Amino acid sequence: MPGGLLRVVTAGSVDDGKSTLVGRLLHDAKAVLADQMTAVEVASERRGYEGADLALLVDGLRAEREQGITIDVAYRYFATANRTFILADTPGHVQYTRNTVTGASTADVAVILVDARTGVVEQTKRHLAVMSLLRVSQIALAVNKMDLVDYDEAVFDRIVTDFAAAAASLEVDHFTPIPIAALSGDNVVDRSERMAWYGGKSLLEYLEGLEIADEPDLPARFPVQVVIRPRTAEHPDYRGYAGRVEAGILRKGDAVSVLPSGRRSTVTGIDTPDGELSEARAGRSVTVRLADDIDIARGDLIAGIGDPEPASTRELSATLCWLTDKPLRAADRFRLRHTTRDVRAVVDAVESRLDIASVSPMPADELGLNDIGRVRIRLAEPIVVDSYAINRSTGAFLLVDETSGATVAAGLVR
Repeated sequence: MPGGLLRVVTAGSVDDGKSTLVGRLLHDAKAVLADQMTAVEVASERRGYEGADLALLVDGLRAEREQGITIDVAYRYFATANRTFILADTPGHVQYTRNTVTGASTADVAVILVDARTGVVEQTKRHLAVMSLLRVSQIALAVNKMDLVDYDEAVFDRIVTDFAAAAASLEVDHFTPIPIAALSGDNVVDRSERMAWYGGKSLLEYLEGLEIADEPDLPARFPVQVVIRPRTAEHPDYRGYAGRVEAGILRKGDAVSVLPSGRRSTVTGIDTPDGELSEARAGRSVTVRLADDIDIARGDLIAGIGDPEPASTRELSATLCWLTDKPLRAADRFRLRHTTRDVRAVVDAVESRLDIASVSPMPADELGLNDIGRVRIRLAEPIVVDSYAINRSTGAFLLVDETSGATVAAGLVR
């Protein structure tokens, strides 16, 4: 049955109405406090609006309020009688694609907005590509501002057809189209009487009823963040490995492999500040004790025994989203950060770049700002990875500029 926590990301081009949609969703779902609404009404009146600008419920940065655009990822938490939501409203401007990647990286479902007047544009395709690459499992196409095209069904159908063509090129096998008018609330929380030709659910009904597929049944993945050795009179021989379970379930008594060394041992204890556990599921931060005295350091991976096994490698074939102005070329050097490991890396080759207009890969020898492309990377030391298609945590990494420390790319292991 549907229910529980749902992580939602909204994306769309500039002025497609993302913040207004999120504000309307919060307002009509009764998730806005009275003092928040009063502040929005006062701010709206000061700016000369006839009614409350619900986008102000979301646009929190001063620069965003002044410009009327979203720059940062705005996170909102709310709940209905049926479900709890974490909602990330991401920027529409091309130069803030990095923020869209951030918001989508943990999402269960993406709501991609399209302005009914302009239809599918290049930024729509870019956002769809990001969702496809990050393997966001569910996508809703929200065709907004239907009130500005007289609620015309033909306009909606044309946009759905164009979006479907782009989705097929990116191997997105399904999406749910919903016609909405966020400003007036049509089909956001309640179904609209103005679009009787639409027989589907409102956006909130869709989100409340969404069933999210379980993660693949992987053996446990536990990247070691820190080795704990208090060496006190009370705990003279204690040795534990602290971190977060990134996949599967780690149980007391499990046989495990310590990678990249390949040494095997058994879990003898799983500790937390509140006491010992018999098991720890994905997302739980714990300290693990092993039966054998093995040389383990930060960045090593404690993995459950089973199929598929993670690969220890010094060469990666990966998809990158390039996030900085300086182009990426072969022979460029970086620090690669993967789970808790940090190693030096060099780009062996740039193989291709996704052409947003045609939504297909094109030969390329460099990647520019916001480009998405395929590369080969060589590492100074081995890291232990899964394919991103198998696990979103152990299959993802960042490239960091060695001089400035700035993150320049988000990468997915292929």
